[in-house]
Amino acid sequence: MKSWTSRVVWLAAAALVAGGFTTVSADAATVGEPTVLATPTTPPPSYPGPGVVNGDIGVHDPAVVKTPSGGYLVVHTGDNLAIKTSTDRTTFRNAGTVFPDGAPWTTTYTAGSRNLWAPDISYRNGQYYLYYSASTFGSNRSAIFLATSPTGASGSWTHRGLVIESRTSDNYNAIDPNLIVDDAGRSWLSFGSFWSGIKMVPLNAATGMRTDSTILSIAGRNGGAIEAPFIARHGSYYYLWVSFDRCCQGAASTYRVMVGRSTSVTGPYVDRNGTALTAGGGTQVLAGHGSIHGPGHQAVFTDTDSEVLMYHYYADNGAARLGINLIGYDAAGWPFVY
Repeated sequence: MKSWTSRVVWLAAAALVAGGFTTVSADAATVGEPTVLATPTTPPPSYPGPGVVNGDIGVHDPAVVKTPSGGYLVVHTGDNLAIKTSTDRTTFRNAGTVFPDGAPWTTTYTAGSRNLWAPDISYRNGQYYLYYSASTFGSNRSAIFLATSPTGASGSWTHRGLVIESRTSDNYNAIDPNLIVDDAGRSWLSFGSFWSGIKMVPLNAATGMRTDSTILSIAGRNGGAIEAPFIARHGSYYYLWVSFDRCCQGAASTYRVMVGRSTSVTGPYVDRNGTALTAGGGTQVLAGHGSIHGPGHQAVFTDTDSEVLMYHYYADNGAARLGINLIGYDAAGWPFVY
C-alpha cells in the first residue's frame, strides 16, 4: 500500500494499541488525505485482543458481506439463521432472521430443530447468495442449502434448494459452506468438518448449484478436528483458512484459526513449512489467549482500510462473542492479525 504521511503511520500504530481494530472518523485525518491504515508486515509480539465492537454482539459462526450502500450484513448460526447489521463495523444490531416463518425443508437433518448453522453470504449480480447448513451435533447426516435475496432483509429470502447432503455412510460432512469465485470466474463451494476433512465441489456460476458429482479433498487431519473452511484470494495465492480443534464448549473451547495457501483454488494447499493441508498441515494465525477462548469459524473480507478477519470466540462466562481484527502479511506473504 502507498505510504501517505506520518499521520497514516500514527493511525496504524493506534490500531495496534487499540487491539487491532479501529474506525477512522472523517476528522481523524487532514482534509484531502485518505482515511486508510498502512498494512503492517511485522506481526505483533503476541495475539491482539479483538477490536472494539458493541451492541448486539452475541454471535456464533459469523458470515459477513459489505453491502452496496457501504454497510455490513452479518448472518450467523441461530434459530432460522440470525441477521445483524452495522453501518460502521463497530456497532451491530439485531435485524431479525433469514426465515421468520421457519425452514421446514431442513428439519429432516436437524431432528426438528429450527437451529441452522454456519452460513456463508456473498453479493453478486444484484443478489445476496446464502449457503447454510442443517445438521445435529456430532452427526454427518447433514445438508447444505442455498437461498437468495435482492435485499438481504429478514423474510426476503427465497429457498433455492439442496446443494449437497451427506449420509452416515459417507466419509465427509456437508456443513460449513464457503463460496469462492476464482480468477477465471468459476464458482466453487468448500465445506466439511471432521471425518475425512474439507471438501470442494464445482458450482454453476449462474444458479449457484452443483454442476456434477465431483468432490475434491483439499484439507484433512486423518479424521481429526478440522472445519469451517474459508478461501480468500490475496496477491498470487488462494488462502484456505480453517479452524482446528474443539468448538462449542464455551470457555473450554480449543478452536484456533489456521491457514494454508495455493496458487490454484483447488490446491494443493500447504502451510508455511510446506506441509500439505491434506496431511494435517496448517499455519496458526490466532488461538486462545487471556480471556479470549476458542477463536474460530472465521470469515475474511476486504474493506476500505484493510483485509478483515471476523470470527467468534468465547468469553470467560462461556458466551459466544463477535471478534474482529485486521489482517497483515509478512515478507513471505503469510497472514497475521493485528
